[in-house]
Amino acid sequence: MEVVTNKNDAERKIASQSNHSPWALARKKFIRNKLAMVSLSFLMLLSLLSILAPYILNVDIARVDFLNINLPPSSEHWFGTDSNGRDVFARTLYGGRVSLLIGLASTLCVTLIGTIIGAIAGYVGGKIDQFLMRLTDFVLTFPFTVFVVVLNTILIGKVSGVWTLIMVISLLSWGGTARIVRSKILAEKENEYILAAISVGCSPFKVIAKHLLPNVASTIIVQASLLMAVMIVVESSLSFIGFGVPADTPSWGNMLSEARNSDVLQNKPWIWVPPCLAITFTILSINFVGEGLKDAFNPKSNR
Repeated sequence: MEVVTNKNDAERKIASQSNHSPWALARKKFIRNKLAMVSLSFLMLLSLLSILAPYILNVDIARVDFLNINLPPSSEHWFGTDSNGRDVFARTLYGGRVSLLIGLASTLCVTLIGTIIGAIAGYVGGKIDQFLMRLTDFVLTFPFTVFVVVLNTILIGKVSGVWTLIMVISLLSWGGTARIVRSKILAEKENEYILAAISVGCSPFKVIAKHLLPNVASTIIVQASLLMAVMIVVESSLSFIGFGVPADTPSWGNMLSEARNSDVLQNKPWIWVPPCLAITFTILSINFVGEGLKDAFNPKSNR
C-alpha cells in the first residue's frame, strides 16, 4: 500500500510539474489576457470570412456594372458599390484574402530566413559570423521601398503578382530577425546544458535544432506576430502607390488606391472607409496579440 501511495504521489508531482512548464504557464497567462483573446478572435473571424468569401458570397468582384455605380450602402449592397459598380463588402473580404496571405506568407519567409542565418551566425561564430552579419548589414542598409519597387517591376509577369511581392518583401526584410535571433543564441549557447551537449558529441545542427532554437522560440514567436502587422502595412502602402499586387487583384491597398479621387474622399466614404477600418483593426489586433504573447512569455510580467 505504501508503494502504491508513493507511486501515486510521484505521478501527481510529475503532472503538476508538466502543468507548470513555461509553455503551459505562458498559455494560461495569454488566455487570461482578455484584450489579446478578443483580438485573436477577431483575426480568426476575419480570416475565416475572407477564406470562405467565394462560397458565402454569390458576387463576381471583377464584373463592371455601370447601372450600379457609386451606390450608397443598402440591404442589397451592405457597404455600397464603387466607381465600377462592384460590391464593396465583397471586395473587402476578397481583399482580406490577399492582404492576409501576403502578411502571413511574408512573415513566415522572413522568420525562417532570419532564424536560420541568425542561429548559424550566433552558434558558429568566427569568420562565418562576421560574413553573415556583414550580409545582414548590407540588407538592412537597402532603401527598402526603392528596391521593392524595382525588383517587383522586374519580376512582375514572370511570377504571379502576389507571390512576386511576397518574395521581394521577404528577401529584403529578414535582417532585423536575424540580429535578434543571433543575440539570443549568443546568450543561450554559454549555458551548461549546451556545453554538455557539445561534449557528448552532438552535431552543430542537432545542438541548434534540438537545444537552442526551442529555448529562443518564444522570442521568435513574439517577433513574428509583430512582424506580420508590418508586412500588411507594407503591402497596403505599395499597392496604394501602384507598385504592389496587380491593380486587377483586390486587396485593401488597391481598394484605397482606387478611392484617391477627391470626390470619393469627400462624398462617397463608403468606398474607402471599409478597407481603412479593415487595415486599422487588423493591425491593432495583431499588435494586441503580439503584446499578449510578449507578456505571456515574460516570467516577470504580471499583466
